[in-house]
Amino acid sequence: MKLKSLSINNFRAYKKETKIDFDELTTIIGKNDIGKSTVLEALEIFFNNQTVKIEQEDSNVYLTSGTVEIICEFEDLPIEISIDTSSPTTLKDEFLVSKDNTLIIKKVFDCSKKTPTVEIYVVALHPTNSEVSNLLELKEKELQSIIKSKSLDSKLKGNPTMRKAIWESVSDLELKQVDIPISKQKEDAKRIWEQIDLHIPIFALFQSDRSSNDSDTEVQDPMKAAIEMAISEVKEDIKKIQDKVREKAEEIANDTHKALETIDKNLASKLEPKFTPPTPAKWKGLFSIKMDTDDGIPLNKRGSGVRRMILVSFFKAEAERRLKSTSKRNIIYALEEPETAQHPNNQKILIESFKSLANESDCQIILTTHSPGLASELPVNSLRFINKDESTGDLKIEKGLHIFSKVAETLGVTPDSRVKALICVEGPTDVIALGYLSKYINSKHPEIPDFQVDDRVAFVLMGGSTLKHWVNNNYLRGLGKPEFHLYDNDVATYQNSIDEVNARPDNSFGTLTQKLEIESYLHSDAIKNAFDIDIIIPDNLNADGKAVPKIFAEAYSLKAGLPNTIRDGKAKQYLADRAFQEMTIEMIEERDRTGEVKGWFEKINELIK
Repeated sequence: MKLKSLSINNFRAYKKETKIDFDELTTIIGKNDIGKSTVLEALEIFFNNQTVKIEQEDSNVYLTSGTVEIICEFEDLPIEISIDTSSPTTLKDEFLVSKDNTLIIKKVFDCSKKTPTVEIYVVALHPTNSEVSNLLELKEKELQSIIKSKSLDSKLKGNPTMRKAIWESVSDLELKQVDIPISKQKEDAKRIWEQIDLHIPIFALFQSDRSSNDSDTEVQDPMKAAIEMAISEVKEDIKKIQDKVREKAEEIANDTHKALETIDKNLASKLEPKFTPPTPAKWKGLFSIKMDTDDGIPLNKRGSGVRRMILVSFFKAEAERRLKSTSKRNIIYALEEPETAQHPNNQKILIESFKSLANESDCQIILTTHSPGLASELPVNSLRFINKDESTGDLKIEKGLHIFSKVAETLGVTPDSRVKALICVEGPTDVIALGYLSKYINSKHPEIPDFQVDDRVAFVLMGGSTLKHWVNNNYLRGLGKPEFHLYDNDVATYQNSIDEVNARPDNSFGTLTQKLEIESYLHSDAIKNAFDIDIIIPDNLNADGKAVPKIFAEAYSLKAGLPNTIRDGKAKQYLADRAFQEMTIEMIEERDRTGEVKGWFEKINELIK
């Protein structure tokens, strides 16, 4: 399951219910002490209640109610759940989804008590007709009794099947969105919650104000997350160990009982072991990992910046491992102020790692920052801005185009005065692709700029942007900077836009790709090196009418054993991040015998000068 949104009510500074939406990569921005960390800690309390625990003081000090609500909404729900092996069911069939077919779980904490207690609800569009509103609470015999009273098929077996038949027999279920108490229920309501709990994402929080010793939780948590994942994948082996221990314990108990009988039969007529297997939490507690670096130097003896960079490798390694595994659980990495103790160059490395990690299967990244450098490099659709309503004092979490100027003003993001020309492309993957292509062409033709390091150009994404690109576009367009426009050759109307650019009197220049799109310039060997996948790269569409991203998406999904083909957008991102990186000057020249790509960069070089 994927986290879609969080709502918090009466929690610390959030007096009223406040909602924040999440994507694969979400960045929470705001001033110090505005409530960024509160969002992450609310998630930690919801998922784990360990690194940060709910406390009596967590309810808002200005409200008399001691009740705190933390609500998480999930999408990409499991196809089915099994509470009865003879009749699997779905959350939708059990009326446990919202009107938007999402799963909403509400945890209500009573902070009026010294040690807060929690009640768990599923907020769902559920039958409220008194005749059938409580079917999840009924035992098998009670359901059979209703089946009989309604003269339904007496051969129906399995509680889910009987519930479905009963609900279908009612003309008006009176569906309403209600809170269904589920954590302390009995019968199938309890079993359904146990099944839901198996699919809830793993959440790992890394806080900015913790030291980075290899024994500290900031370093141990990613290792603990990996240990938790490993344990979840060897449950069958653990069960075998527990069964073996149980068997041996019973054998020893029986032998001891026989020996006792030879001493005095009246001492005990029976000696029976009561075996209690370790809980999953105790299994996880058995393991810990310490880390040594170069020359045996312990991690906790390295600089704080190095220690934090090593954390990123933990995240990336775990995502890549998960990509190859069969685990279906999502994992959410939440990082407070990852720029802490990092050189600006390292911040850029971190950003690219986060972007790449967020594109991995079943993985989400949530960041907080008030660093202009970090924020300026992030995709604008990832930004969430926390601001205070001065009239009411309430906190607001906003997203969308209207927040960019607020973010830029709050963080001090300004346009780069070194920019001499603008490169206008369709999307972020085009920026990555052109960066690698220019780098490799520069290796043979030094006069061609390497866009990965050249500060004289700024990319403007016509279909989206990072905050930095938006700011540059917003301000630099009024400075008379020449523009180079490059669009894919897959939309007929793009030629009209190119003609308009070329008609300008400011030396701006535009062109369409001669091949279908930027991915059409990839070499099959680059994809082979990056993904160990063999595909044929057409210049346009292949015989089946498919472009490169679709061809790659199908081959990648088949190799990875994914149930569904990844979307073209994700395929483009994979190709941009990894396949273009594997290109060489020789591959470029083989795929572009007319020198078209080199010609783009020569024209941009003219505009710069």
